[in-house]
Amino acid sequence: MSSSAIFILDAKGKVLISRNYRGHIDMGVIDKFMPLLMEKEEEGLITPILQTPECTFAYVKTNNLYLVSVTRSNANIALVFVFLHKVVQVFTEYFKELEEESIRDNFVVIYELLDELIDFGYPQTTDSKILQEYITQEGHKLEIQPRIPMAVTNAVSWRSEGIKYRKNEVFLDVIESVNLLANANGNVLRSEIVGAIKMRVYLSGMPELRLGLNDKVLFESTGRGKSKSVELEDVKFHQCVRLSRFENDRTISFIPPDGEFELMSYRLNTHVKPLIWIESVIERHAHSRVEYMIKAKSQFKRRSTANNVEIVIPVPADADSPKFKTTIGSVKYAPEQNAITWTIKSFPGGKEYLMRAHFGLPSVECEDSEGKPPIQVKFEIPYFTTSGIQVRYLKIIEKSGYQALPWVRYITQNGDYQLRTN
Repeated sequence: MSSSAIFILDAKGKVLISRNYRGHIDMGVIDKFMPLLMEKEEEGLITPILQTPECTFAYVKTNNLYLVSVTRSNANIALVFVFLHKVVQVFTEYFKELEEESIRDNFVVIYELLDELIDFGYPQTTDSKILQEYITQEGHKLEIQPRIPMAVTNAVSWRSEGIKYRKNEVFLDVIESVNLLANANGNVLRSEIVGAIKMRVYLSGMPELRLGLNDKVLFESTGRGKSKSVELEDVKFHQCVRLSRFENDRTISFIPPDGEFELMSYRLNTHVKPLIWIESVIERHAHSRVEYMIKAKSQFKRRSTANNVEIVIPVPADADSPKFKTTIGSVKYAPEQNAITWTIKSFPGGKEYLMRAHFGLPSVECEDSEGKPPIQVKFEIPYFTTSGIQVRYLKIIEKSGYQALPWVRYITQNGDYQLRTN
């Protein structure tokens, strides 16, 4: 069970849209939501779940809007939040920008969408590509009733029949983010890899795809335990993947949606060394100036290159008169962020670069805060994965037997990559 009623409120708590799916919710109960929310915020208790004796509110906030689910029963709260975020995604794809003005301009379409998204409190069709086939912003003529796509009632609700392409192609991206926290001595305090496999599918008909990875569980079960493999954790699949097949033989088999989608996501709790290591020397001269010496060193193989590297170094809030000198790239002072950004367009492996910065300080000495903000590093490395995950094969099976071109690309990018300063 998801929710008994849905409300969309503006920033002041005024109801813009409401839908009662079960009939046993007093719609006036929403008047208690905003006062209760403000009361909790004044107490410093910011929570997405609010409770009254009559009901439970679960909400998400996007831009200046509150999407609120109301239920009187013991609902699956995880399902409620997944559904609310899905509603935000669908509305965004329909209206480009989800805000108060777009809600007011599209009342009819929104009510149609809410009737298709949920029925008697249960989520139904939540795929925007299928919804867009029979709910359009222009087509609301009473004399022409749009035909419900077969996909809505088929087992494969995420793909329509009759899709045709002159050139059949599949693009697969393996994208990994490195979340890492290291102290000033170079010791890694926390590290993990968060990855996702994203696809763009342009295939005719109803093809079945089979994807093979260097999965550690699979390799050990087939006697290849010594081969290079990775142990995936917290794996989450798109609804198109046959979970029973994966649980039996670790084969990722699926009929894909048309166009772009995320096939799966995963996480690895593993020790990762910083791919770009930062050394910082900060000299503070009381009442006059502060000087920075920042050294950046790439700790990956020379055949790889990090692109669009951004190194964000925090500086005192009262710093002024910036001066910079660097061996590569450019440096920009962002006073609104109390930081400087060192940008390097291309950073090959095994290289080391230096940047110096000088700031003036006011006559009144500013005491250092106890917790110093860390240096943040942002980058992207194409054709490289930190975890070592590999796509062993991608098979395309379709009854017409056409030839298709699969393209695979690997990308490593930073996630929350932070280095503490001295």
